[in-house]
Amino acid sequence: MNQEQWTAVDLYISSTVVPSDPALDAAVEASSKAELPPIAVTPNQGKLLHILARLVNARRILEIGTLGGYSTIWLARALAKGGRVITLEVNPKHAEVARANIARAKLSKSVEIRLGPALESLPKLASEKARKFDLIFIDADKAGIPEYFKWSLKLSRPGSLIVIDNVVRKGAVIQADTKDPDVQGVRKLNEILAKEKRVTATTIQTVGSKGYDGITVALVNR
Repeated sequence: MNQEQWTAVDLYISSTVVPSDPALDAAVEASSKAELPPIAVTPNQGKLLHILARLVNARRILEIGTLGGYSTIWLARALAKGGRVITLEVNPKHAEVARANIARAKLSKSVEIRLGPALESLPKLASEKARKFDLIFIDADKAGIPEYFKWSLKLSRPGSLIVIDNVVRKGAVIQADTKDPDVQGVRKLNEILAKEKRVTATTIQTVGSKGYDGITVALVNR
Protein backbone atom coordinates (compact mmCIF):
# COMPACT_ATOMS: atom_id res chain seq x y z
CA MET A 1 0.00 0.00 0.00
CA ASN A 2 1.30 3.46 -0.88
CA GLN A 3 0.21 7.03 -1.55
CA GLU A 4 -0.40 6.33 -5.24
CA GLN A 5 -2.86 3.56 -4.41
CA TRP A 6 -4.61 5.55 -1.66
CA THR A 7 -5.13 8.42 -4.12
CA ALA A 8 -6.40 6.05 -6.82
CA VAL A 9 -8.95 4.54 -4.42
CA ASP A 10 -10.13 8.01 -3.35
CA LEU A 11 -10.62 8.94 -7.00
CA TYR A 12 -12.55 5.73 -7.59
CA ILE A 13 -14.81 6.41 -4.59
CA SER A 14 -15.36 10.00 -5.70
CA SER A 15 -16.34 8.84 -9.19
CA THR A 16 -18.90 6.34 -7.89
CA VAL A 17 -20.56 7.07 -4.53
CA VAL A 18 -19.61 10.77 -4.49
CA PRO A 19 -20.35 11.91 -8.06
CA SER A 20 -19.13 15.21 -9.50
CA ASP A 21 -21.03 18.31 -8.43
CA PRO A 22 -20.75 21.65 -10.29
CA ALA A 23 -20.73 23.93 -7.24
CA LEU A 24 -18.27 21.80 -5.31
CA ASP A 25 -16.02 21.34 -8.33
CA ALA A 26 -16.06 25.10 -8.89
CA ALA A 27 -15.16 25.69 -5.24
CA VAL A 28 -12.12 23.44 -5.60
CA GLU A 29 -11.07 25.17 -8.81
CA ALA A 30 -11.53 28.68 -7.40
CA SER A 31 -9.59 27.80 -4.26
CA SER A 32 -6.74 26.44 -6.36
CA LYS A 33 -6.67 29.52 -8.62
CA ALA A 34 -6.55 31.73 -5.52
CA GLU A 35 -3.58 29.66 -4.31
CA LEU A 36 -5.25 28.59 -1.09
CA PRO A 37 -3.42 25.70 0.60
CA PRO A 38 -4.69 22.33 -0.72
CA ILE A 39 -5.87 21.14 2.69
CA ALA A 40 -9.66 21.03 2.27
CA VAL A 41 -11.47 17.80 3.04
CA THR A 42 -11.75 15.31 0.19
CA PRO A 43 -15.11 14.64 -1.51
CA ASN A 44 -15.72 11.44 0.44
CA GLN A 45 -14.84 13.21 3.71
CA GLY A 46 -17.13 16.09 2.80
CA LYS A 47 -19.97 13.66 2.20
CA LEU A 48 -19.28 12.03 5.57
CA LEU A 49 -19.72 15.44 7.24
CA HIS A 50 -22.95 15.88 5.27
CA ILE A 51 -24.26 12.51 6.46
CA LEU A 52 -23.32 13.18 10.09
CA ALA A 53 -25.11 16.53 9.99
CA ARG A 54 -28.23 14.89 8.59
CA LEU A 55 -28.08 12.15 11.22
CA VAL A 56 -28.38 14.72 14.01
CA ASN A 57 -30.95 16.73 12.00
CA ALA A 58 -28.69 19.75 12.38
CA ARG A 59 -30.32 23.18 12.39
CA ARG A 60 -27.23 24.97 13.69
CA ILE A 61 -23.71 24.03 12.64
CA LEU A 62 -20.45 25.65 13.69
CA GLU A 63 -17.33 25.27 11.57
CA ILE A 64 -13.96 26.39 12.93
CA GLY A 65 -11.77 26.95 9.88
CA THR A 66 -13.51 27.90 6.61
CA LEU A 67 -10.66 27.90 4.08
CA GLY A 68 -12.37 28.09 0.66
CA GLY A 69 -15.77 26.97 1.88
CA TYR A 70 -15.69 23.46 0.39
CA SER A 71 -16.65 21.67 3.60
CA THR A 72 -18.99 24.56 4.42
CA ILE A 73 -21.03 23.78 1.31
CA TRP A 74 -21.29 20.11 2.26
CA LEU A 75 -22.47 21.06 5.75
CA ALA A 76 -24.91 23.76 4.63
CA ARG A 77 -26.58 21.37 2.22
CA ALA A 78 -27.31 19.06 5.14
CA LEU A 79 -29.11 21.66 7.24
CA ALA A 80 -32.65 21.06 8.39
CA LYS A 81 -35.19 23.60 7.08
CA GLY A 82 -34.39 27.07 8.33
CA GLY A 83 -30.96 26.01 9.55
CA ARG A 84 -27.73 27.97 9.56
CA VAL A 85 -23.98 27.39 9.41
CA ILE A 86 -21.66 29.79 11.21
CA THR A 87 -18.09 29.37 10.02
CA LEU A 88 -15.02 31.05 11.52
CA GLU A 89 -12.04 32.13 9.43
CA VAL A 90 -8.99 34.16 10.40
CA ASN A 91 -7.65 34.85 6.90
CA PRO A 92 -9.46 37.60 4.92
CA LYS A 93 -8.39 36.16 1.55
CA HIS A 94 -9.73 32.73 2.47
CA ALA A 95 -13.00 34.28 3.63
CA GLU A 96 -13.36 36.20 0.36
CA VAL A 97 -12.88 33.04 -1.71
CA ALA A 98 -15.28 31.14 0.52
CA ARG A 99 -18.00 33.78 0.19
CA ALA A 100 -17.83 33.57 -3.59
CA ASN A 101 -17.91 29.76 -3.53
CA ILE A 102 -20.84 29.70 -1.13
CA ALA A 103 -22.73 32.28 -3.19
CA ARG A 104 -22.16 30.22 -6.35
CA ALA A 105 -23.68 27.24 -4.52
CA LYS A 106 -26.71 29.44 -3.68
CA LEU A 107 -26.18 29.02 0.05
CA SER A 108 -25.39 32.57 1.15
CA LYS A 109 -28.65 32.86 3.12
CA SER A 110 -27.75 29.74 5.10
CA VAL A 111 -24.11 30.56 5.88
CA GLU A 112 -22.50 33.28 7.97
CA ILE A 113 -18.73 33.75 7.79
CA ARG A 114 -17.20 35.44 10.83
CA LEU A 115 -13.76 36.87 10.22
CA GLY A 116 -11.14 36.91 12.96
CA PRO A 117 -9.23 34.60 15.30
CA ALA A 118 -11.45 31.76 16.49
CA LEU A 119 -10.52 32.34 20.12
CA GLU A 120 -12.01 35.82 19.77
CA SER A 121 -15.11 34.71 17.86
CA LEU A 122 -15.96 31.76 20.12
CA PRO A 123 -16.47 33.80 23.34
CA LYS A 124 -18.65 36.22 21.35
CA LEU A 125 -20.76 33.31 20.13
CA ALA A 126 -21.15 32.08 23.70
CA SER A 127 -22.22 35.54 24.87
CA GLU A 128 -25.03 35.62 22.31
CA LYS A 129 -26.82 32.85 24.21
CA ALA A 130 -28.39 31.54 21.03
CA ARG A 131 -29.54 27.99 20.42
CA LYS A 132 -26.72 25.48 20.92
CA PHE A 133 -25.00 23.94 17.92
CA ASP A 134 -26.04 20.47 16.77
CA LEU A 135 -22.74 19.77 15.02
CA ILE A 136 -19.33 21.42 15.33
CA PHE A 137 -16.53 20.76 12.86
CA ILE A 138 -13.03 21.74 13.98
CA ASP A 139 -10.61 22.06 11.07
CA ALA A 140 -8.33 24.95 11.98
CA ASP A 141 -4.78 25.17 13.34
CA LYS A 142 -4.09 22.01 15.34
CA ALA A 143 -2.17 23.78 18.10
CA GLY A 144 -5.44 25.47 19.02
CA ILE A 145 -7.55 22.30 19.08
CA PRO A 146 -7.67 21.91 22.89
CA GLU A 147 -9.14 25.40 23.36
CA TYR A 148 -11.43 25.03 20.36
CA PHE A 149 -12.75 21.80 21.86
CA LYS A 150 -13.37 23.40 25.26
CA TRP A 151 -15.40 26.16 23.64
CA SER A 152 -17.21 23.61 21.48
CA LEU A 153 -18.42 21.86 24.61
CA LYS A 154 -19.79 25.14 25.93
CA LEU A 155 -21.58 25.77 22.65
CA SER A 156 -23.06 22.28 22.22
CA ARG A 157 -25.99 20.40 23.72
CA PRO A 158 -26.53 16.78 24.79
CA GLY A 159 -26.67 14.82 21.54
CA SER A 160 -24.45 17.21 19.60
CA LEU A 161 -21.51 15.93 17.55
CA ILE A 162 -18.03 17.46 17.63
CA VAL A 163 -15.87 16.36 14.69
CA ILE A 164 -12.14 17.13 14.59
CA ASP A 165 -10.00 16.63 11.49
CA ASN A 166 -6.28 15.85 11.03
CA VAL A 167 -5.66 14.23 14.41
CA VAL A 168 -3.15 11.49 13.51
CA ARG A 169 -0.59 13.70 11.75
CA LYS A 170 0.95 10.89 9.67
CA GLY A 171 1.42 8.88 12.88
CA ALA A 172 3.32 11.63 14.70
CA VAL A 173 0.58 11.74 17.35
CA ILE A 174 2.36 8.90 19.21
CA GLN A 175 5.53 10.98 19.66
CA ALA A 176 5.39 12.10 23.28
CA ASP A 177 8.56 14.19 23.02
CA THR A 178 7.52 16.07 19.86
CA LYS A 179 8.25 19.77 19.50
CA ASP A 180 5.64 20.15 16.73
CA PRO A 181 2.90 22.45 18.10
CA ASP A 182 0.25 20.83 15.91
CA VAL A 183 1.04 17.37 17.24
CA GLN A 184 1.22 18.73 20.78
CA GLY A 185 -2.24 20.21 20.28
CA VAL A 186 -3.69 16.85 19.21
CA ARG A 187 -2.02 15.06 22.13
CA LYS A 188 -3.46 17.62 24.58
CA LEU A 189 -6.88 17.04 23.03
CA ASN A 190 -6.54 13.31 23.63
CA GLU A 191 -5.58 13.94 27.25
CA ILE A 192 -8.74 16.00 27.64
CA LEU A 193 -10.90 13.33 25.97
CA ALA A 194 -9.46 10.65 28.25
CA LYS A 195 -10.85 12.50 31.29
CA GLU A 196 -13.89 14.29 29.89
CA LYS A 197 -17.08 12.57 31.10
CA ARG A 198 -19.40 14.79 29.08
CA VAL A 199 -18.50 13.14 25.77
CA THR A 200 -18.10 9.70 24.25
CA ALA A 201 -15.33 9.87 21.67
CA THR A 202 -13.23 7.82 19.31
CA THR A 203 -10.56 8.41 16.70
CA ILE A 204 -10.32 6.60 13.37
CA GLN A 205 -7.13 6.48 11.30
CA THR A 206 -7.61 7.34 7.63
CA VAL A 207 -5.66 7.05 4.39
CA GLY A 208 -6.46 8.69 1.08
CA SER A 209 -5.42 11.35 -1.37
CA LYS A 210 -4.40 13.59 1.55
CA GLY A 211 -2.14 10.89 2.96
CA TYR A 212 -2.20 9.22 6.36
CA ASP A 213 -4.23 10.99 9.05
CA GLY A 214 -7.34 10.56 11.15
CA ILE A 215 -10.59 12.02 12.45
CA THR A 216 -12.05 12.25 15.95
CA VAL A 217 -15.78 12.14 16.60
CA ALA A 218 -17.14 13.09 20.02
CA LEU A 219 -20.79 12.68 21.00
CA VAL A 220 -21.96 15.00 23.78
CA ASN A 221 -23.59 12.70 26.31
CA ARG A 222 -27.23 13.00 27.28
